[in-house]
Amino acid sequence: MSDNDVGVDESAAEAPVDEDVDTDGVSEDEEEFENLEARIADTTAEELAEEVRTLRERAADAERRVEERDEQIDELESKLKRKQADFQNYKQRTERQQEKLRERATEDLVERLLDVRDNLSRALSQDEDADIRPGVESTLEEFDRILDEENVTAIEPEAGDAVDPQRHEVMLRVDSDQPEDTIAELYRPGYEMGEKVLRPAQITVSE
Repeated sequence: MSDNDVGVDESAAEAPVDEDVDTDGVSEDEEEFENLEARIADTTAEELAEEVRTLRERAADAERRVEERDEQIDELESKLKRKQADFQNYKQRTERQQEKLRERATEDLVERLLDVRDNLSRALSQDEDADIRPGVESTLEEFDRILDEENVTAIEPEAGDAVDPQRHEVMLRVDSDQPEDTIAELYRPGYEMGEKVLRPAQITVSE
């Protein structure tokens, strides 16, 4: 067999490569991909821009609220200062009014006591042999009436009463027919105005 009898299609082997292969599809895909990337990039930028705008609006709103709060705080501080000043003025007015009331009460009491003194002075100005007891008794009654008008009452415990440390002042302990540790005798009466003890009663206590 000669070489020409070899079963190879030489014409087929030597056939030229088809240079008209379709590459347009690849180019279109690349272009579409680039367009997609551009759209994604554009969309992301818009979203970021929108987010920035939103954050700026929130920041502006927060700043506005802070300013409103600052204004409210300033207003409240101003009101507080006015209230404090009003309270101080009220306190001073009240103290002045109380002082005036005390002065008036003292003046009124002194005026009434002056009448008592005048009666005592008239009693002592009588002759030495004159009986001044009725005048003194009358003056004492007037004096007690004034004390009663001032809500002043006498503290005059009786023998055998229990000792009250708040209202009684023990002078000494003595032998007595009264039960032990009870009042033996009233030495000097005390006085109280309402619930306030002006002067405790002085007493002796039985041993």
